[in-house]
Amino acid sequence: MEDNNKKEDELKNENNVPSSDNADNSNECVCNKGNDCSCKDDELKKLKDTIIEMENKLKYNQAELINYRKRKDEETANMLKYANQDLILELIPIADNFERAIKLDDYNLNDELSKFLAGFKILYSHLIETLKKFGVEEIETVDKPFDPKLHEALMVGNDKEKPDDVVIECLLKGYTLKGKVIRPAKVMVNKLD
Repeated sequence: MEDNNKKEDELKNENNVPSSDNADNSNECVCNKGNDCSCKDDELKKLKDTIIEMENKLKYNQAELINYRKRKDEETANMLKYANQDLILELIPIADNFERAIKLDDYNLNDELSKFLAGFKILYSHLIETLKKFGVEEIETVDKPFDPKLHEALMVGNDKEKPDDVVIECLLKGYTLKGKVIRPAKVMVNKLD
């Protein structure tokens, strides 16, 4: 049996027939001594293309990670910036009620109502100052041009002395929180026919 294997090996070597072991290596380049090896050049080119592709994927993934971090940082900053918005929206109607009560004052310092409302005025001013500390600002309305981003028109008036599309009366104050409108002002807008 060993003799048969030796004879097969000798026959393969004599006929330059590749053995079955080498038949699977189809990627190997068989080059003549005088010619350039195009197989190695092709393989080198494929490797370079693969490297370029991998570098591009890496750059893309790094850019995606940077963008993700920026988005998350921005979301976190906005969340922190407007964290008090819900509480402030609950306090604003209280300020509205204080204003309504203060409007009842006839400024007669002898009657009991004016004395009672003097305490309301102090509480109201303290509440407004506290809101301002947290970035709440009142939206200016009267005699300002109507801006649908800041104002909500509830009524239309006709005042010949004022220009068209100008707010002539504020029905309910509007507020911004750090530049963001949290409640638009309810207004009456002038319309000239």
